[in-house]
Amino acid sequence: MPLSPEEPQIHESAQGPRATPASGRTAPTPRPVPGPRPAAPPRPGRPGPARPMPPAQRTPRDAAAKPGPSVPAAPGPAASDASASVPQIQLIPASAEGALDAAEEAVDLLLDSGRAPGEVLVISTGDPHPWAAHELSFGEASYWAQHDAGDDVFYADAAALDRAASRPVVVVALNGGEDSETAALPTALTRAGTLLIVCGDPQRINSMLGAGV
Repeated sequence: MPLSPEEPQIHESAQGPRATPASGRTAPTPRPVPGPRPAAPPRPGRPGPARPMPPAQRTPRDAAAKPGPSVPAAPGPAASDASASVPQIQLIPASAEGALDAAEEAVDLLLDSGRAPGEVLVISTGDPHPWAAHELSFGEASYWAQHDAGDDVFYADAAALDRAASRPVVVVALNGGEDSETAALPTALTRAGTLLIVCGDPQRINSMLGAGV
């Protein structure tokens, strides 16, 4: 029987299944039987259950030292008494204006790789490192007492190399002072126990230390 225009049309799909009435009584609409529930998706903003991760493996602080930026480690000969006394030399290309920053970055890499702060001596040939200038403002006695304690990185200018004691690693920043540069590198080489890092113009460094660098 067609519906009159006044009656709203009701689509069966919106009502769900209806049972056929029996004996004049309306049968209740059957409720769907729940099936297996799929895994609920994670709620927005909250991660779902994560699989337990294995504990992170930390690299021991005494692992091999990382080379300076863009400076490959030079392969050394077989260990011997003669070669053990010659420190390895690494060059970090830098301008005179950027040499101190390059030296500071090299120190950070050394400490991150496991070097103790007291094993590192930093030499500048031009303007002193800000730390050295600050500590010298309290007097030379206090400044050199920190050097003698040997428990932290020590910063000095090239003129102080004669007084500075040897350390396993010496970092030289060629940040100016042509005469200081020429005099500093050979002396710094004698102060370095195992590693000499030089930040500056590679061609100038090679001309001062020799073609074998």
